Amino acid sequence: MKTILFIIQKEFKQIFRDKSMLQLIFILPILQLLILSNAATFDVKNIAITFVDNDQSRESRDLINAFKASTYFKVTAPYFSEKEAVEEMQKGKTDIIVNIPIHFNRDLQKDQKTSILVSINAIDAATAGVENVYVTQIINTYNQNIQMQSNYFSGNKEIPQNIMVIPSFWYNKTLNYKTFMVPGILVLLVTMLTLFLSSMNIVREKELGTLEQINVTPIKKYQFIIGKLFPFWVLGLVILTVGLVISKVFFNVPMLGNIFLVYGFTSVYLLLILGFGLYISNHTETQQQAMFIAWFFIVIFILMSGLFTPIESMPKWAQSLTLLNPIRYFVEFIRMVLLKGAGLKEVLPNLAVILIFAILINGLAVWSYKKTN
Repeated sequence: MKTILFIIQKEFKQIFRDKSMLQLIFILPILQLLILSNAATFDVKNIAITFVDNDQSRESRDLINAFKASTYFKVTAPYFSEKEAVEEMQKGKTDIIVNIPIHFNRDLQKDQKTSILVSINAIDAATAGVENVYVTQIINTYNQNIQMQSNYFSGNKEIPQNIMVIPSFWYNKTLNYKTFMVPGILVLLVTMLTLFLSSMNIVREKELGTLEQINVTPIKKYQFIIGKLFPFWVLGLVILTVGLVISKVFFNVPMLGNIFLVYGFTSVYLLLILGFGLYISNHTETQQQAMFIAWFFIVIFILMSGLFTPIESMPKWAQSLTLLNPIRYFVEFIRMVLLKGAGLKEVLPNLAVILIFAILINGLAVWSYKKTN
């Protein structure tokens, strides 16, 4: 036990002696959490929309005003030429072109129907889909108002009864995207930092030539591994604590569940990540190699974690691969506990999977670590 404590003491001294390491550990996660949480958003706002008003009637102006009243759209001055509007879209100055046809007012009054051409810049398919929903909702509302006015002035005093929907938003009443994103970004920061540090730690000993000296000492293999990885396990919990404080103070993320459950799950999760970092370190010779391999896996883990793309929207084969992604289980867990107030019973499947992964990867990492007495 004393041997392990001496190694741990040595590792902590080495960490706090390196000023650049301290900045990496404490300052960068704070900045990343503050910046990424404000930048990573699913909201689509300030949509530049251009109208080609060929009718110049009161009805067409009312339709344009309906879009101006929306906080999601930024309406530019209307054009009278579709060619000019298309040129604006090619320059990237507008996202949507609404072409109001000639005789728009006459067709509405005479035939009670007409058509409007809506052209949407769909380079970003996800954004285009959201923009299409916004445009359709405003046009449908405008259409209902026209029908009600038409029925009223035609002598039909019976105004059609519409179904009124009263939404009740659970777990995120204000629909603030930060409530959804901040816990997931916190998971990414804890994972990335501990994985990079642990994967480069033993490799650094190889580069300095001290690993061979340690290998010929009486230090047992398990003592060396525990002593090397324990400080990063502690640092991972410290980063989690700092992240939770920032999440509450700056972003007002609700924390409805048991906070000790979060720390318990994170403790097991960090064992998995540190074991994976050790496994990478065992099969690399330089810190650059270790960083490259760790980055390769972390990018895949992030993209297939469900944080930015819903897992349900992925192809079947990709959904199957996410079952091997530890970040997926941590992101699901922290959102369930913090936002829903879930207890141990609800998150037990996630905890069981992470525990199994931790046992397997650490067993594999320890087995692959070669020490000669």
